[in-house]
Amino acid sequence: MTARRAWLVALAMAAAVVLPHCSSPPPTPDAPPPPASSEASPPPSTSAPSPPSPTPVGPAVHPVTAADLGASWRPGCPLGPERLRRVELDHIGFDNQPRRGELIVHEDLVDEVIAIFADLYRLGYPIEKMRTVEVYPNADDELSMRDNNTSAFNCRDIPGSGQWSWHAFGRAIDVNPLLNPYIDAAGDLQPANAEVFLDRNRIDPGLLHDGDPAVAVFTDRGWVWGGNWRTPKDYQHFERR
Repeated sequence: MTARRAWLVALAMAAAVVLPHCSSPPPTPDAPPPPASSEASPPPSTSAPSPPSPTPVGPAVHPVTAADLGASWRPGCPLGPERLRRVELDHIGFDNQPRRGELIVHEDLVDEVIAIFADLYRLGYPIEKMRTVEVYPNADDELSMRDNNTSAFNCRDIPGSGQWSWHAFGRAIDVNPLLNPYIDAAGDLQPANAEVFLDRNRIDPGLLHDGDPAVAVFTDRGWVWGGNWRTPKDYQHFERR
């Protein structure tokens, strides 16, 4: 073997040793795809879940004392606290959610009031709030009405008459009084901030109109609606004589 041929043989043997180490390892086979599901996956949600609505609790009835009634009762009122009951009720709020409120009414009207407000709830008639009036300073009816507070018992007279109101007997309820104001023959308005709601063609939720199902819930049970009076007009007022 000539020197040139020996050199070529040595070079070929060196390449045979080096090349396997320089080549890339063979690719790892891909894992087989998972079997197709028989049910299509639901698309991902694009919105946060809504919080659950409060669950209506149902009515509850409690006796009351003079201390419970605060400034809404005083000695000399035509009805004693022992003849009154505090009724907790569910109602729909102006946010269209279930809310909880309470009224103080005559003991004889408890079942009827519970049935009335159950019907209002089913109708979806909204009530902004429903608090007993002693939560306002001096149980002031004007403050309660300006706050659009639905209320019942308050030992007070009929404005300008010197006679007891049916509220003093727990036999009247004022509903959304800001939206459904009282207007006397002279045009005086109660509450004083309700002027915009003198337009009874408005259709704001909570306004009461003749023929409304919410009005019929009361009148079909024998309650009198002040919105049917010639003067004064008392759109908020329902009484059971």
